[in-house]
Amino acid sequence: MALANAFYNTVVKRNSVFVTSIFAGAFAFNVGFDIAVTSFWDRWNQGKQWKDIRSKYIQEESDS
Repeated sequence: MALANAFYNTVVKRNSVFVTSIFAGAFAFNVGFDIAVTSFWDRWNQGKQWKDIRSKYIQEESDS
């Protein structure tokens, strides 16, 4: 019960802190989810994406 009271007094009691914590949590979840899905997509499609096969089709010009 002490943990619930501490949570209530710290986060929920004031609306401004509660709304700010919701926005911060949503932002952190969005960033984490985006990183996780991008990592999964890159592993699943390894060797099939442009960044993996670019060197086969484009040759960099040297300035020499």
